[in-house]
Amino acid sequence: MPDHVRTADGRRLRVEVSGDPRGRPVFLLHGMPGSRVGPRPRSMFLHLRGTRLISYDRPGYGGSDRKPGRSVVDVVQDVARLADALGLDRFAVAGRSGGAPHALAVAARLPDRVTRAAALVGLAPRDAEGLDWFAGMAPSNVNEFRTASTDPERFAARLIPRSNAIREDPARLLRELRGDLTADDRLIVNDNTVRSMLLRNYHEALRTSAYGWIDDVFAVTGAWGFDPAEIRVPVLLWHGSQDAFSPVSHAVWLADRIPGATAVVDPTAAHFAALRVLPNILNWLLADESSASRALTPPAAPDPGRSAGPDGRAG
Repeated sequence: MPDHVRTADGRRLRVEVSGDPRGRPVFLLHGMPGSRVGPRPRSMFLHLRGTRLISYDRPGYGGSDRKPGRSVVDVVQDVARLADALGLDRFAVAGRSGGAPHALAVAARLPDRVTRAAALVGLAPRDAEGLDWFAGMAPSNVNEFRTASTDPERFAARLIPRSNAIREDPARLLRELRGDLTADDRLIVNDNTVRSMLLRNYHEALRTSAYGWIDDVFAVTGAWGFDPAEIRVPVLLWHGSQDAFSPVSHAVWLADRIPGATAVVDPTAAHFAALRVLPNILNWLLADESSASRALTPPAAPDPGRSAGPDGRAG
């Protein structure tokens, strides 16, 4: 498998595959800013569970070429192209934070290929009817998303130097987020293994430019290009009720719109606690119906095979 795949319009997508090369395939879509090297379970964990985990840089991040003006639904063609290159007819898909809306898009538009989909600590569409989109959201995210919607040139002009500074010192982003983290999320971010993964993730995400991040924010705050109500494959929505980056009301709204969706809300968790359930999310994505409910039970202690963590600023 090459580390780059060409799209129909000639763009390069940088891809990484880990775990069991003969295992059941799962696409893991990263947050924002994020990259293909973002936090994930260790390869041995994936091997033991017969999982082939596929991650890639969304356009503009890391080693993937930019696609200016992309919307959330544009992810569908890229994932389909990657699946074709890997020889995959059927696969599951999961997305965390900024990757969650993209995972839902893939589920909506590739119903004959997606077996199951999971969206962790994600957002609802900006035009979600009946949802106070900013309620419960951290002021930093409110300011970022509002500026992107009302003054996109100003937003980009501010994010470019900020992105450059984070590329030079990835820990800067963690320092920026600290005031909005719960005590539990601070413990996660301060874990040495998680912190190392995060710093690598942020550096790779912003290695070439800020435009992956810029285009991601425009995509999630603009028209998504699909309606979550279109989704007809099994969907799991996981959220922490203490999340100030992606308020839990977004997951509730999505659960009401996606037919048959399963919503799991952890009353004590916040945004970055999604890593605690990622192993169980993978179990659910690959489980049969009889064992699916058991796969949703959060582990009482961190899984010894897990080395994963939060993937950046919410969105």
